[in-house]
Amino acid sequence: MNNVQVTGISKRAVTLIAGMSSFLSPLTFSSVTIALPSIGKDLSLNAIVLNWVTTAGLLAAAALLVPFGRIADIYGRKKIFLIGIIVNAIATLLCSTATSGAQLIFYQVIFGVSNALTFGTGVAILTSVYPANERGKALGINTASVYVGLSVGPLVGGLLIGQFGWRSIFILNSLLCIVIITMVIWKLRGEWAGSKGEKIDFTGSVIYCIGLVAIMYAFSVLPELWGLWLILLGLVALAGFVKWESRVKYPVMNMDLFRKNTVFAFSSLATLIHYSATSAVGFLLSLYLQYIKGFSPEIAGLILIAQPVMMAVFSPIAGTLSDRIEPRILASAGMTLTTLGLIGLTFLNNTSGVPYIIISLLVLGIGYGFFSSPNSNAIMGSVEKRTYGVASSTLATMRLTGQMFSMGISLLLFSIFIGRVQITPEYYDMFLKSMKIMFIICSVLCFGGIFASIARGKTRA
Repeated sequence: MNNVQVTGISKRAVTLIAGMSSFLSPLTFSSVTIALPSIGKDLSLNAIVLNWVTTAGLLAAAALLVPFGRIADIYGRKKIFLIGIIVNAIATLLCSTATSGAQLIFYQVIFGVSNALTFGTGVAILTSVYPANERGKALGINTASVYVGLSVGPLVGGLLIGQFGWRSIFILNSLLCIVIITMVIWKLRGEWAGSKGEKIDFTGSVIYCIGLVAIMYAFSVLPELWGLWLILLGLVALAGFVKWESRVKYPVMNMDLFRKNTVFAFSSLATLIHYSATSAVGFLLSLYLQYIKGFSPEIAGLILIAQPVMMAVFSPIAGTLSDRIEPRILASAGMTLTTLGLIGLTFLNNTSGVPYIIISLLVLGIGYGFFSSPNSNAIMGSVEKRTYGVASSTLATMRLTGQMFSMGISLLLFSIFIGRVQITPEYYDMFLKSMKIMFIICSVLCFGGIFASIARGKTRA
């Protein structure tokens, strides 16, 4: 194994580069969320296809994160990370040239692949250079970078759309990628490869991808019968994946992390539930503010930043606290606040005032901030150094799978209540109904997640 020395310079460089990467994708994702009505109008996309513009990238990233995390552990995390940023730059440049919904969705899949290459490896490198007593602080800073991206995204996206159109969002992403590539080549010396010489489980990776893709695509065709068959296929594939991983010598996902590590297992479950319950909020509120309330992308973006600003403020605070206080306590308190924020959103209607929306988002953001960093600290602190790549990729996979299922549930509700049509005034009532049901489902999910968070047990002796 060839690791860099843990010096002040290397730690600062890694923190900056990982933070920039963590900032970039949320910036683009939240900007695209604000741009959806403009994209739908320009490319004549119906509600289902519009949902797939954001879901396609999430699906690709979720399906490939764990395999790429394993590849990074074997061949070098820096190498895979750099490839990911380069692919990201190319993918978003292609997105800016899309002339149809199919093209844009295809390019978003490539964008998702780039995120699979960078999400896990960035956190793994960060964890590799920080000692255990500073890990929570480092992860808190990195998590804050994610939320700063989410905070700036709606505002920057709204301004760019108003001045230059939705394509400018992707051009900005490509330019920022060039900055990160330069920083990696210039500042990031050495390499991290915790499982060098081991083999890649190609069969397990394929089975895993088939299972996730089948289940997710099924949401877009339900309630048709073959959607149920796709879900069954996906579940069978994932069950086969678990069985295969238990037998293979070098698994892509070590099942012992779930069977023998209670902290890792329940922290991962809490991540999955938390993001399943919250990730569609920005998507739904972007449509709500622009369609139902009639706000411009700029104004909608200003309102939506209330949540990620709180996330950015409280994530580093909670991360630092989790180095001294049980992460289980902080994360469970955060999920409780998130539940309260979601319950507030269930009461939205066409006459709801902006202050009420902002207050609900503020509560949701504080809850998010107190959940994410301590939860990440618990996961990364529960595994050995050699599996940091797989552990951080599993964490990111749970996050993205949660985001994917959150969007999938909203996709299903749109299919049932709205159908494959553009969201025009005659469908506003159906949109509001599907949004209300979605927020109720999210509130129930998040409430259940509180108990999963508590059940992880103590992370310190």
